[in-house]
Amino acid sequence: MLPAKEALDRLKKGNKRFADGKESLHAIPDPDKREALIEGQDPFAIILGCSDSRAPAEIIFDHGLGDLFVIRVAGNIVAPSQIGSIEFAAERFGTSLVVVLGHSRCGAVQATLEELEHPHEHRSPNLASIVESIIPAVKPLLETDLKNKPEELMSKAVRANVNASVEQLKSSSTIITKLIEGNKLKVVGAEYALETGLVEFYEGI
Repeated sequence: MLPAKEALDRLKKGNKRFADGKESLHAIPDPDKREALIEGQDPFAIILGCSDSRAPAEIIFDHGLGDLFVIRVAGNIVAPSQIGSIEFAAERFGTSLVVVLGHSRCGAVQATLEELEHPHEHRSPNLASIVESIIPAVKPLLETDLKNKPEELMSKAVRANVNASVEQLKSSSTIITKLIEGNKLKVVGAEYALETGLVEFYEGI
């Protein structure tokens, strides 16, 4: 099992390669590596990211087959299926790092802010479930002066949503909590900037 700090360092180095336009050879599809992974996998990090087509984790961290266990859902929200997927990877593979990865200009966060300002009467119940998951994190921001500063509001809302997902992961699963308490798992938040290609990790390890 790769220690969480080393896993985080690998992600940071991979992201720098991506942002600099210098992809590594190991991120390129390799028939030999594909064959070697048939019998099993050993991902060094778990990524809970947004479904946005502009933020694919393997690409922005410059890693390839078998490296990352990725769960993607609009707004990088936490729901039972996402928690179960993380529990599975952490227990089965011993992966020691979970990154909740948000990104700038997130459409799901924007839709939530719009819903709070102008409630939609006929929204799909499935889409509504995503919006309702994000509301608790961003609603308090609309009660501040940020409501008159759209760009700053959006930036703060993305961060608040990531932090909320991090805290929810830490508190909503007995398995994850025990792994954290046993120093076998770290959960951190991060944000990918569409504008620069860089990922900012909110905290170190």
